[in-house]
Amino acid sequence: MSLRSAARLWQILRVARRYRLDALLQGVGRSSLPAAAFALVPVRRIEPGRPEGERVRLALQALGPIFVKFGQVLSTRRDLLPPEVADELARLRDQVEPFPGEEAVAIVEQQLGRSLAEAFARFDTTPLASASIAQVHAATLHDGREVVVKVLRPGIRRRIAEDIGLLRSLAGLVQRHHPRGHRIRPLAVVEQVEATLDGELDLQREGANASVLRRNWLGSDEMYVPEVLWSHSAERVLTLERVHGIASDDIAALDAAGINRPRLAERFVRVFYTQVFRDNFFHADAHAGNIWVDPDPARRDNPRLVALDFGIVGQLPTATSTTWPRTSWRCSSATTGASPSCTWRPGGCRPR
Repeated sequence: MSLRSAARLWQILRVARRYRLDALLQGVGRSSLPAAAFALVPVRRIEPGRPEGERVRLALQALGPIFVKFGQVLSTRRDLLPPEVADELARLRDQVEPFPGEEAVAIVEQQLGRSLAEAFARFDTTPLASASIAQVHAATLHDGREVVVKVLRPGIRRRIAEDIGLLRSLAGLVQRHHPRGHRIRPLAVVEQVEATLDGELDLQREGANASVLRRNWLGSDEMYVPEVLWSHSAERVLTLERVHGIASDDIAALDAAGINRPRLAERFVRVFYTQVFRDNFFHADAHAGNIWVDPDPARRDNPRLVALDFGIVGQLPTATSTTWPRTSWRCSSATTGASPSCTWRPGGCRPR
């Protein structure tokens, strides 16, 4: 292990001890992380009594973007995590500690090659949302159009490169020694995070993804994709038409808006499979923070989805895309909540 990796590991141990995560590490073999050595890590611990989920979220935020992304992926595994932990980790989607607005302004000006005043009539230095890779600022163009400006975090590429190897080592330790390691499969999570980060670090690629998706759904009543403003975009800055909506998991807000939820569920299924089988180009990070519901009262009984965040998209190999439609969809029992009686594989299903 390099000196830099050792120093980073020491920082991780300090953060874990500060946020009282000792209990979470008790399942790890003592030969790998002796409790006595962990207890010797000097740090001022936060006050007792804070919920476990909050402590995990704060620890991941303190450790930086790659660990935040790890937490975002874990938040979708509600089959493995206690509900209160999953709820806290879900906050990592857009409630990460922001970097200063002044730094965002400097990045925008450097990337666009002009002053902020030349590019925008108004630019709000307080971000609307802040996630592990980038944060989003509201702005107005000189022609009056409302937009949002996504700005990559400073130094994010270097930080990710330094952390990914160490995170893989830690995940391997947990997978080998934790009693539930075979179910959590942290190495697979790390691989998933690593595979998706490259696309998210190039906002021009994300803009291209958004443009293709917008072309596929232009004029549709089923899903709306905001327009990319290429004149105000670059590798580390992406400017999009500003849209509004209700988070698709905010049941109270959906009901308050009178959205027909059964129709909304049908719309989700139809839109997803249309992306996969008609277009073979689909949004591959469609969690509730990235798929909103149009709040227009005229659309209550004909809900329209609003797509956001296009860093991760997917396409199926030709053989798979032509075989899957012939698969028996009765393999899925998601609407009843029952356990599926078979598992997926290209070309059909295999009984359990």
